[in-house]
Amino acid sequence: MAKKTRQTKETTRGIVLTPEGYEKVLKELEHLKLVRRKEVAERIREAKQFGEFSENSEYERAKSEQSVLEGRILELERILQYGVVVEEPKGKPKQVVVGSVVKVREIDTGEESEYKIVGPVEADPDEKKISNESPVGEALLGCKVGDTCSATTPNGSSISYKVLNISKQSRHANR
Repeated sequence: MAKKTRQTKETTRGIVLTPEGYEKVLKELEHLKLVRRKEVAERIREAKQFGEFSENSEYERAKSEQSVLEGRILELERILQYGVVVEEPKGKPKQVVVGSVVKVREIDTGEESEYKIVGPVEADPDEKKISNESPVGEALLGCKVGDTCSATTPNGSSISYKVLNISKQSRHANR
């Protein structure tokens, strides 16, 4: 079971989860164990009725799916076992921490973006959730409104942002 902790530099290492991310992992694990396991077991049972296993492609596909499913279950259990759920600070955030929603302006282009800083397990660029271990996420950690930070992207270029706002929840969270 993941433990809860206040944020410090040490909690930004390891398997970092926001409370929302913890719940998402817990729900996925529950679904896989209670629903998907039964579905895959039923597919294996049905496939066994088709005879010789060495020539039964449906059986092989079902066993392969079972292997992937069990691997994912083990991964989620490991995340929950070794995860650290970081608690959001009380009151208005003074600096960027895991769980913060930060609005920034790119210095070179003037383009504004809003990102939620999360642990690597929760990162999803399509949802504007960036990992605290990514170059931009790491650069933003600890920044305050008005600060400028720079990050080196994986392609080697440098990008600079000015922090415009820090909040706990995205205005677009319930899209």
